[in-house]
Amino acid sequence: MKLKWMSAALMVTLAAAAAAQNIPGAGATFPNPIYSRWFSEYSSSHPGVKINYQSVGSGAGIRQVSTKTVDFGASDGPMSDQQLGESKIKLFHFPTVMGAVVPVYNVPGVGSDLKFSGEVIADIYLGHITNWNDPRLKKDNPGVNFPDHTILPIYRSEGSGTTYIFTDFLSKVGPEFSQKIGKNTSVRWPGGIGQKGNEGVAGMVRNSPYTFGYVELIYAVQNNMSYGVVKNAAGKFVKASVETVTNAAGSVKQMPDDFRVSITNAPGADSYPISSFTWLLIPIKSDDPAKGKVLHDFLLWMLDHGESEAASMTYAPLPRNVVEKERGAINYIK
Repeated sequence: MKLKWMSAALMVTLAAAAAAQNIPGAGATFPNPIYSRWFSEYSSSHPGVKINYQSVGSGAGIRQVSTKTVDFGASDGPMSDQQLGESKIKLFHFPTVMGAVVPVYNVPGVGSDLKFSGEVIADIYLGHITNWNDPRLKKDNPGVNFPDHTILPIYRSEGSGTTYIFTDFLSKVGPEFSQKIGKNTSVRWPGGIGQKGNEGVAGMVRNSPYTFGYVELIYAVQNNMSYGVVKNAAGKFVKASVETVTNAAGSVKQMPDDFRVSITNAPGADSYPISSFTWLLIPIKSDDPAKGKVLHDFLLWMLDHGESEAASMTYAPLPRNVVEKERGAINYIK
């Protein structure tokens, strides 16, 4: 009798283990704070499901999901046609939230909300503006007492969607930047120091005087960092916020069927110019149907529940028209 009971218990345990789903994913650091929250909440409310996300950068996320090393990827820069064609599995881009990349700086004696035009930011990274008391910085910030000290630019050292968003914007406003550096998840910077992840750039700038870098808004907010107000396409200096990112998204009148779209340097007086969607990269048909079902169900949960948490973490939730379009596309995930 005891043996039968033990055998039955063992069968239940094995059945539970077989039913459990471990879903590994990897990619962008830009949305990592909200993804960490979502995946934890989803796993807690869905016994037997564990979503493990590694914040390793968009470039690594694209590579890992394309080679089927992980079950899903994440990127702030949409995959190119070439990348999609080379992937071992057919992938679909699903927007999750929108966010802002902000210029961050550490200048002793200088407060927050310095004003930066895209052209000035581009010239800092091109090496044309090398000192904090440069006349162009002083012109945009009258009354600020800039020190006579060299600027040290900080950039992402690995393939990064944050870099893609940042260089996409700078390529739109700076012809020389577009020609010499261009837009990509990884570019060749003329000078400066590279750091890994939004966390690495934020840490370097926070702890090193006279530095200048770029991070996703929540990293600047969480670390109490000074970040700049950026000149938009309408010629107005605008501060990054949920509202100004949402305004930028409003420039997209017709979302493409594959959801790959840029909203940097968007028109509108109140649009923040370094805004972007961020995407989960989901296989249309997973090798394991059970995992495909988990990803399908998670995406619906994200739209129904997760989006309501975006604003509290300084991300902008998806516009209603994007949510409805995405809801239809989720039906293809298996």
